[in-house]
Amino acid sequence: MTRKIDHDKVKSLVTELLTALGEDPTREGLQETPRRIANFWREFIEYDAGKLDTTFAAVKHNQMVAVTGMKVWSMCEHHMLPFWCDVSIAYIADDKVLGLSKFARIAHKHAHKLTLQEQLVSDIANELKGILGTNDIAVMAKGEHLCMTMRGIKTPHRMISSALSGKFHQAEQRAEFFQIVNSA
Repeated sequence: MTRKIDHDKVKSLVTELLTALGEDPTREGLQETPRRIANFWREFIEYDAGKLDTTFAAVKHNQMVAVTGMKVWSMCEHHMLPFWCDVSIAYIADDKVLGLSKFARIAHKHAHKLTLQEQLVSDIANELKGILGTNDIAVMAKGEHLCMTMRGIKTPHRMISSALSGKFHQAEQRAEFFQIVNSA
């Protein structure tokens, strides 16, 4: 389901915001700003990740598959400011494996909305559970949130969140996943 924005309403609201900020929305540098911002929100919210469920028969059963280093950008739902995350995903391949590009497509799909990092990793994990038909899923995100870096405490940081289920609750699988993520 692709969400649609009201492009004209966003342009109007940005014009109102510029005025409320003491700016003149008709001055040369700001004339196209409402349109540009509305275009950004359309591109961000109406993002189409494409086909997500291309799977293949597993060659070797009970093998961990991990994909790391996928960078996604999202927007904090509390401040509407950007945050980025390096996302790592792993699962235990049993009957099928997921096409490699699908990991990034799924991560981007769930990043293109107002959300929290904790919700982002949970949404990615839940989508993978449905596609792969397994609970043996691990997702970790390491990110920086501009709502903390550029406002409030104004401190660079790294937030780490994870969603682990199935065999990844077992110490050995969890340790292997964290070792892979931290060495990549």
